[in-house]
Order: sequence, then C-alpha cells, then structure tokens
Amino acid sequence: MLTQQTELNARLISVLCFICGLCCQQAIQAAISQAFQTPEVIRMFAKRQPGQLRQRLTDLQRDHKMGKTSEGVYTQQAVEILMALRKLGDKLTAAELDFLTANSSAALSEFERASGAVGAGVLDVAGSQVESAQASS
Repeated sequence: MLTQQTELNARLISVLCFICGLCCQQAIQAAISQAFQTPEVIRMFAKRQPGQLRQRLTDLQRDHKMGKTSEGVYTQQAVEILMALRKLGDKLTAAELDFLTANSSAALSEFERASGAVGAGVLDVAGSQVESAQASS
C-alpha cells in the first residue's frame, strides 16, 4: 500500500512539473512576442550572439547620429538589444543600464520577470520561435 502511494505521488509530481513547464513556456513565448519587435534582434538573441548584438547596437547608434534612424525606432531597438545582451550575461556599462532603465517598456519588464525564473530556457523558447518563423516564411 505504501509503495503504491509513493508511486502515485511520484507520478503526480511528474505530471505537475510537466504542466508547470508548459505554462512557463507559454508565458515566456507571450513575453518575447510582446517585448521584442525586431526580428533581427530576436534571431541574434535566440542564437546567443552577443557580439553580433553589440555590432548591431553600434550600427544603430551610428545611424541615429547620422539621422538615418528616428528617435522612436532607435530607442525601441536599442532597448531590445540591451535587454537581450543583459539576458545573455553580457556586462552593460553604467550608461547602458541608465538608458535601459529610463526607456524600458512594460512589455520588456514582463519579459524580464517571466524569463528570470527559467534562465537559459528562455533562449530555447526564442530559438524555437525563430525556427518556426523561418519555416513559415
């Protein structure tokens, strides 16, 4: 009788862990979709490419200074890149952290909150979103 109860408890825990995992994955997918609007940034984030994200930020800053990019587009993309870099563990400068704090949207804050509990799993979810988007296009 005790063995049956132990087995039942183990199965119940497995089922609950599976359900919680699905809920977390859905929350992360929703948060990524709302927080990141730039497909290029999503792709580099999902592929864990901090060097390319840094280069994209440099190019974006140059284009903004030259007047090729509007203030709104610059701010949105710079915040997305900085958030992705932070999530990848890249060290941000004090100026970058200040910019991120001043310009983060509610969607990005929700992404940070939702992804914080699952760590690297967020990259796997983002990667699957990129792959499915590439397959459908």
